[in-house]
Amino acid sequence: MAKFVSEEDLLRVLGKFGDKSPRIVFSGNFASPSYLLDLVDRSLENFKLFTLNAQKVFPIRDGVSWETPFVGPGFRDPKGNLSYVPMRLSLVPRLLRSTHIPDIVLLNVSRVIGGKVSLGIEVNLMVAAIEEARRVGAIVVAQVNNHMPYTYGDGEIDLDRIDYCIFRDEMLASPIEGALDEVALTIGSNVASLVGHGSTLQLGIGAIPNASLAALKGHRYLRVWSEMFSDGVFELEKVGALDHGVPIVASFIFGSEELYNWVDLNPRIHMRRTEVTNDPSLIARNPQMTSINTAIQIDLYAQANASFVRGNIYSGFGGQTDFIVGALHSRDGNAIIALPSWHTKSGSSTVVDRIQAPVTSFQHSALITEWGVASIFGKSQSEQAVEIIEHIAHPNARDVLRKAASAMKLH
Repeated sequence: MAKFVSEEDLLRVLGKFGDKSPRIVFSGNFASPSYLLDLVDRSLENFKLFTLNAQKVFPIRDGVSWETPFVGPGFRDPKGNLSYVPMRLSLVPRLLRSTHIPDIVLLNVSRVIGGKVSLGIEVNLMVAAIEEARRVGAIVVAQVNNHMPYTYGDGEIDLDRIDYCIFRDEMLASPIEGALDEVALTIGSNVASLVGHGSTLQLGIGAIPNASLAALKGHRYLRVWSEMFSDGVFELEKVGALDHGVPIVASFIFGSEELYNWVDLNPRIHMRRTEVTNDPSLIARNPQMTSINTAIQIDLYAQANASFVRGNIYSGFGGQTDFIVGALHSRDGNAIIALPSWHTKSGSSTVVDRIQAPVTSFQHSALITEWGVASIFGKSQSEQAVEIIEHIAHPNARDVLRKAASAMKLH
């Protein structure tokens, strides 16, 4: 059974790792246990931080290094000592069992109900982290937080799987999202034109997925099997667009306080570990599986870069590759990449002749911008290039792309 301890007790426990540089695996996204991380920083001179999509900026000093398969804003500081590990999200738990074994696991969990706590909005890889900690004798520490919703599924953890618990309430942060502009809304409408009634949805992060959800409010019997969801899914629930006979399945959540309150003790929400949500074979079992993701660039070979900006790692594979494969193996499935055709800050086309950075994904079924839809599944390489140039590239870029296509023998 977990031992409930004071701050002083926990500082002593953590201080025992002072003679080495422990790997600390902790809940990412908007569920990071800030209080526990502060105690680690006070207790240890040297340590490694491993998480997914870190939102908060973490310590930048000698002795502290960062490790992640998916880089969030908190790990993007160029002064940080970052080790990016390229990895599909479905395979990250395998890292924890092999090359990145944890020494300490830090959790941000719900109130105790029936001898259990819940990982709440961040199940993701944390179940695997707990299992590996139990196997190798690492310690598991939980911050029991009344603001963390109790969600059902794989994230319900018996207290006897936790070594130390400490009570500390901490409000959960929410993403800062501006109003959707005309370009995003047009893209969302184009995406919705490819989504049929009864489709199963997976959506990534950002304005384009949000705009796509907003455009789907007139649809009916939609399902959700996604690595994550935000307020857009809640809005679909409110207007009756979702199939109430099917649970909403996800691995992590972030959004508004209203969303967090809605998922608390909600039997409609099934939170599953990432090995389940992102398993392409399980994804493919969903009817009309439709993955909707975005990218930084696409090229005339229909490849997408969603990870690198000016040669520097910006994010990572995430679940994009898992869901593209799963969607394409689903009956009547669709794998969509949607993005604006023009990067306004740099004044450049997001459709390029050939991506120079490492490619995140390829072999999608449709590419979408505010100009239209390029349906590319089953098309030849040259036909794909024509679809991309004529249907989704910005008009200011089309002549240059036509010349490039000719030089690349994409006639």
